[in-house]
Amino acid sequence: MELWQLGIAETLAGYRAGSFTPQDVLDSTLRRLAEVNPVLNAVVTPDEPGVREAARRSTKRWKDGAPCGGLDGIFVTVKDNIPVRGLRCTWGSRTYTDYVPDRDESPVALLREAGAGILGKTNVPEFTLQGYTDNLVFGATGNPWNPELTPGGSSGGAVAAVATGIGIAALATDGGGSIRRPCAHTGLYGLKPSPGFVARADGLPLLLGDFETMGVIARSPRDLRAVLAVAARRDPADRSSFAFSDEARTALAAPPGSLRILHVPAFGDFPVDPEIRRSVDGAAALLGRMGHRVERGDVPFDVDRLNAIWNLIGPAGLAWLVDSRKLDTGLMNPSLLGMVETGRKASASAYVQLLADVQAFRNELRLLFERYDVILTPSVAALPWPKAQSHPGTIDGVPAGPRGHAVFTPFANAGGLPGLNVPTAPSSSGLPIGCQLVGPFGSDLLLLSLAEDYEREFGPYIWPEI
Repeated sequence: MELWQLGIAETLAGYRAGSFTPQDVLDSTLRRLAEVNPVLNAVVTPDEPGVREAARRSTKRWKDGAPCGGLDGIFVTVKDNIPVRGLRCTWGSRTYTDYVPDRDESPVALLREAGAGILGKTNVPEFTLQGYTDNLVFGATGNPWNPELTPGGSSGGAVAAVATGIGIAALATDGGGSIRRPCAHTGLYGLKPSPGFVARADGLPLLLGDFETMGVIARSPRDLRAVLAVAARRDPADRSSFAFSDEARTALAAPPGSLRILHVPAFGDFPVDPEIRRSVDGAAALLGRMGHRVERGDVPFDVDRLNAIWNLIGPAGLAWLVDSRKLDTGLMNPSLLGMVETGRKASASAYVQLLADVQAFRNELRLLFERYDVILTPSVAALPWPKAQSHPGTIDGVPAGPRGHAVFTPFANAGGLPGLNVPTAPSSSGLPIGCQLVGPFGSDLLLLSLAEDYEREFGPYIWPEI
C-alpha cells in the first residue's frame, strides 16, 4: 500500500518502528492530492506551508521518542464551515470570501495539540444548507466513483478527500444529514454525534442550533474512534458538552451484545431507489446474522410534522444571519433567496412553536428507545445525481422534491440523537450505498462499537479507481 492509504494505527506503528516519518507520509499524501484534487475539487484551500511545518516538527518529535499526542503525524482535512486559524473560511459563500479567522474552532485546536496536521479546507454548498456540493466561489465537487456525479452535501468535499486518500480523516458538521448522506455516497463511515459530545467554541454562527453537531469522517470505525478520542472534550464555552464526562467520551464502550434494532426501509410514501432498498435490506440481514434482533417496521413518527420543523428552522437561521451580519444577498446563490424571505416572514410565535414541537418530538423518540436500542434506515433515498444539480428530479420514477433524497436523516438532528453511516453493498454500477444507525442520546460509543463489529463482517474499505 501507498503511505497515503494507511489508517491511523498503521501510520503510528510505522512511526514507532522508524519505517517512515511524518514527512514521508505527508509527501505521499500531497502527491495524491495533486493527482486527484484537480479532478474532484475536494480541497479548496490547501495549506501546504503550514502542514509541511507540522510534519517537520512531528518528524523531530518521533525521532526524539517524544510524540505529543495520539494523532502526532496524522494528516486531516477540515470542512470549510469550521474555522482554522490563518486559513480562509468561506462557508461556500462570496459573502465570506475574505474571512480569515485568527482562532481555531475548539476541536481543530485539540487535534493540533495532539500533533495532527491540517491539509486544508474542503468544499461545501453555500452556508452548508443544501444536499449537494457546489457554490459560486469554488464550483462543484465530484464523486470519486464518478466525478460527474455528486458526493452529496454538505460535507461533499470532506468525503471526496477521505475517500481518495487526501488525509486519513476529516472534521465535518451534520445539521440534517450532512455527514451521513455524503458518507453513504462514498462508502465511508461517519458519525453525527449527540449534541455536546464534541464541544464547540469559536466557530461560525449555528444557523440550526443544536441540530448541527461536529463529527468525523473516516474509512474505518477504528479511525473514527481515534480522532474522537482527541476531538471530543468538554469546553466551558459549550455548556451542552458537560452532559458527558471526559471518561464517557474516550472509554471503550462495552461490546454491544444482542441489540434490538428497528429496520425502517421507507418513510411512508416517500420513494426509495430499489437498489438502495435491496442493499440496506442486506445490511439488516447481516446484523441479524451477527446476533442482533432486527425487526422490520414502519416509520415510528409523523414525517409531515418533522418536515414542518425542518421547513422553518433553516430559513429562520439563514434570514437571521443575512440580516444580523448585513450580508449582500446579491452575492448569494439565487436559490437561497426564497429561503431568506421565508425566514423573514416567520413570526416569533411560530419559532417558539417550533421549539415546543422539537421538545415534544424528542420526548416521543425517548419513549421509542425504551423498546429499541437502534433504528436502522437507508442514509439516502437516491443514488448520486449530476454534481451541479441540487437534487434528483425523480426517485424510482416518482417526482421528488428538493429534500426527497434526504428524507431519512433529519430526524436524528431534530431528535438530538447520534447517527452513524456504515457502508452497504454497492449498486449494480459500482456506486456506494450506506445505511444509518441511530441510537438514543448519548449512545455515540455504542454505535461506534456496533460499527466496528459490522466492519469485521462486512469487510474493509474498497478504494475507487480514480
